[in-house]
Amino acid sequence: MLKTCIRAALCNSFKDQVQGLSKSMEGLLLSQLFLKFPFQGNLTKTQPNGNDFHQQRDFHMSANSSIKFQPPSNWLKYNELVFPPKEDDEPCRPAEIFHQRAHVKYQFDKMNYLCRMVRGMSVDEARKQLTFRNRAGATILKELIEEAQDMAVKDHNVEFKSNLWVAEAFVTPAGFFKGIRKHAKTYSGIVHYRFIHLFIKLREGPPPEHYYTPELNGYELKEQYLSRLRNRKIVNSL
Repeated sequence: MLKTCIRAALCNSFKDQVQGLSKSMEGLLLSQLFLKFPFQGNLTKTQPNGNDFHQQRDFHMSANSSIKFQPPSNWLKYNELVFPPKEDDEPCRPAEIFHQRAHVKYQFDKMNYLCRMVRGMSVDEARKQLTFRNRAGATILKELIEEAQDMAVKDHNVEFKSNLWVAEAFVTPAGFFKGIRKHAKTYSGIVHYRFIHLFIKLREGPPPEHYYTPELNGYELKEQYLSRLRNRKIVNSL
């Protein structure tokens, strides 16, 4: 009985020492990691102009982060493009509005799916479809389209903001930064906080009938197959 009590007391004391050592080592590791890279800031959603990059709360960045802090500027330069005067027989050039939102904390694949959906739609139809999508990315894309509509009326002399359609909508990765996620016992893992850049282009006028190439029906496939057979050539023949 005495041996059992002594063994239990030794086990408890050893367990307390191990837990205290693990906590101290974890705190030392985190302090060394955070003090080594003293950058502080916080990534938040940008303002409607897409160029602001605010910092509200402090956090420490790791050296392996690949986040690009400068928002892309080449896309918005297309709004300043000036074309030469058109000829008399040349049709009127439709207005084009370029807009973006930088450093959006959202997944690339989910936003890319929504961008593919709204391409080729009128702005009213795109807003309607995004309203019924129960996704956070749909709300972000809808807000971006509405902002581009306001830009069209204020800055590009578009008479009716409903007379626009989504000519382009795509997303690019904006990098990530690493964080620490605590697991059971003394283990920890790395979590990646990923960001994206969102771009759209609106064009004045009615949307096209087919934005993507339509699939061929059975009769068209038959004609394509027969024409390929008739155009065959025998090698080394007359």
